[in-house]
Amino acid sequence: MTTADPTAPRASLQRVTALQRWTPMLWSLRIDRPEDFRFAPGHYAKLGLTGPDGQTMWRPYSIVSATDDPELEFLIVLIPGGAFSEPLSRIEVGQPVQLASALFGFFLEPQLAPGDTLWMLATGTGLGPYVSLLRSSGALDRYRRLIVVHSVRQAAELAYRDELEALAATDTRLNYLPIVTREAGATALSGRIPALITEGTLAQHAGATLDPATDRVMVCGNPDFTTDMRALLNARGFVPCRRGNAGSMLFEKYW
Repeated sequence: MTTADPTAPRASLQRVTALQRWTPMLWSLRIDRPEDFRFAPGHYAKLGLTGPDGQTMWRPYSIVSATDDPELEFLIVLIPGGAFSEPLSRIEVGQPVQLASALFGFFLEPQLAPGDTLWMLATGTGLGPYVSLLRSSGALDRYRRLIVVHSVRQAAELAYRDELEALAATDTRLNYLPIVTREAGATALSGRIPALITEGTLAQHAGATLDPATDRVMVCGNPDFTTDMRALLNARGFVPCRRGNAGSMLFEKYW
């Protein structure tokens, strides 16, 4: 006789409704959304799949969908040979996946003090929370300007590029700046975001300055990127968000 795992999260079984394969290893996955599932842009949820041993494996992923979307969308990187990625790589539309009921994360824009311009800086799948913010009606109404900077290695990894370019074409507040680092000429900008900020290139292309008096910065991506950005922004006078104290910069690490 088997017994339930007391450490397993409370969860529900949901159906995969759509798959977008940006590259063989970079996917967007959509699933049904429980009626009582409420979240804010920047939250992440845990998805569960059954492993070869019959136990459920769980992995956290940021929610990309709008807060009023009847489905939930996630931007996912598959890891070759990964215990979770292997069964996930075989999943198809219509098949089930478990969704944990609890929400996680503190990468929530309202923690920032009021400001004029919001910079949303991301590497790789760190773009996910910003897509959710931009899709959620009214979520960023307090800003006069919005600047999304997304850095990837190859142009094919610029998930949601068409959507963001279309949004920037209709919303005069938004400036979308894609960066490809390992494909010469793929984008107007090339190089690591911290270096582009230090040399002034990013501000020039954005038509804005990083001023802690008026600007707010969200940083989401790999640990080296977030570490470098924290040091750079600290040196420029930006203040981190603390529990109960609004700041001018907000960070989230991916992986």
